[in-house]
Amino acid sequence: MSAIDLKATQNSYYAASVNEQPNYPKLQGDIEADVCVVGGGFAGLSAAIELADRGYKVVVLEAHHIGFGASGRNGGQLIAGLACEQDVIESALGFEAAKQVWVMTLEALDLVRDRVKRFNIDCDLVDGFLGVATNEKMGNRLNNWYDGMAKKYGYDSVAKWIEPEHLKAWIDSPRYFNGYYDKSGGHLHPLNYCLGLARGAASLGVQIFQHSPVSAMQQGDTVILKTENGQVKAKFVVLAGNIFLPEIAPELAPNLAKRIMPVGTYIIASEPIDPNLAAKLIPTNAAVCDTCVALDYFRFSAKKQLEGPRMVFGGRVSYSTMTPRNLTEKMQVRMVAAFPQLKNTKVEYTWGGFVDITMSRAPDFGKVSPNVYYLQGFSGHGVALTGLAGKLVAEAISGQAERLEVISKIKHHDFPGGKLLRTPALVLGMAWYQLKEKFG
Repeated sequence: MSAIDLKATQNSYYAASVNEQPNYPKLQGDIEADVCVVGGGFAGLSAAIELADRGYKVVVLEAHHIGFGASGRNGGQLIAGLACEQDVIESALGFEAAKQVWVMTLEALDLVRDRVKRFNIDCDLVDGFLGVATNEKMGNRLNNWYDGMAKKYGYDSVAKWIEPEHLKAWIDSPRYFNGYYDKSGGHLHPLNYCLGLARGAASLGVQIFQHSPVSAMQQGDTVILKTENGQVKAKFVVLAGNIFLPEIAPELAPNLAKRIMPVGTYIIASEPIDPNLAAKLIPTNAAVCDTCVALDYFRFSAKKQLEGPRMVFGGRVSYSTMTPRNLTEKMQVRMVAAFPQLKNTKVEYTWGGFVDITMSRAPDFGKVSPNVYYLQGFSGHGVALTGLAGKLVAEAISGQAERLEVISKIKHHDFPGGKLLRTPALVLGMAWYQLKEKFG
């Protein structure tokens, strides 16, 4: 998996437009901390910030570099709710707890904005999210979902329904039938946001070490995490490596890996386009995502001084962990299907990576022992949800575990098929869902 990921980062628009690349050191020698966080992405850095705010001495161990995983390569979309439907949470926890979870997802959106302001993070933050359906059947389904969310969760306080005859005023595309606009959502430059979180954490006294994968963890009242050239002794541990934990440190939490699967998702960025055209295609400059199983998600990048915005277009999901052939061409076809106006627009960047999904698409937070916590299973909704996850685990470590316990009560199942067959089983299962979606 690492070889694919390292190659995929080489042509990332985010890496090409990064603001800063701080050189955090490699761990050398033995140190002690109150909390050791494993993983230098959104979730781990959020936990580090929240714990430092509460007076804890925190160390972050990152196996590669800050923002290496999904945190530095994703679509950059801020979306209310979870990757699963709310009825999944209602079935698991009951309505009152499900409503509490929903409110927490809105808090997660506010938390991103608060941290951008607090740490003065230059990450091109823009408000607004547009959810769209690709045909009448899916549009009716989306309308029913919206009405239910408005009635049960008061979603119409932040979101507006858009009828088919009005959709062109929100997105000038022949592909979409209807949709809704959520003013609480938005988008940002994820790598710059992640690096800004790291800078913010460091300003609070958090020690960050890059290129320091954990090779072993010895549990007890004091946990010892060993790396190639040192070790950390800590009272608490937060595992925030997601799909990379089994690869980086197979002894850390082997049972966690069975409950998540790596799913490849890919993004292209066009050449700069005329700002007037961009304003016509998406007048609100919102992030956009459709409701298909193999969905497309896209937005415009920020305008730079000497160039217009770029279309940043994602999709082309791979459930086999294999990078699709002719990826750039296939992604460009999808972009042009959404916006024929971009038919002659060149693609200058193509990259990808893996997100971690659970069977239900609900997040998987909890602990593997009294002082070892984990955060995983963001299932494609991690830009905002990771921030909340870090806050919840910090609350739990400081003795206020009620909110983390609400989410940790969601039961999760292992992906079927064992180590050898679980990926082929997922490929077949998702193919069936896509056929069902297409043909009813």
